[in-house]
Amino acid sequence: MPLSMHSASVPVFVRMLSNMLVWLDKAEAHAKARKFDPANYLGLRLTPDMLPFTRQIQIASDAVKGCVARLAGLEPPKWEDDEASLDDLRARIRKTLDYAQSVPAAKIDGSEGREIALPRPTGGSVRFTGEVFLKHFSLPNFFFHVTMTYALLRQGGVELGKMDYLGAP
Repeated sequence: MPLSMHSASVPVFVRMLSNMLVWLDKAEAHAKARKFDPANYLGLRLTPDMLPFTRQIQIASDAVKGCVARLAGLEPPKWEDDEASLDDLRARIRKTLDYAQSVPAAKIDGSEGREIALPRPTGGSVRFTGEVFLKHFSLPNFFFHVTMTYALLRQGGVELGKMDYLGAP
């Protein structure tokens, strides 16, 4: 059976978002064991001009809902970026998981040739086929922000390893 657009997207997103929930639990446990406020993680950055930890998770979430919606021919849901705690970030991830899993596979499968118009902040849009959008924009963008989330937690002292990133098969 050939690889479908749904199987190349939603299960990948679900696995990594689920892994991120585990990382947040480990971050909270790390903070409590060392007696500091877990909110300290929210502003972590590798460099001063980098978006902070909270924004990395929000963008990863946006990448998922935007990809799934556009491949399904739907308008992506708009959510406020107002998370102010690890619990809020967990809720955002869970909301993203729920959304991604709510879109029927049949709406995503067959979207390889669907035209996707991604609005540019400066006006106009970038156009992709569904396959190019998934493989060369959405997945790389998602993994970039997931990896930054992981790296920021590691830099913050959270004991995470490669298998925490990859998750259990």
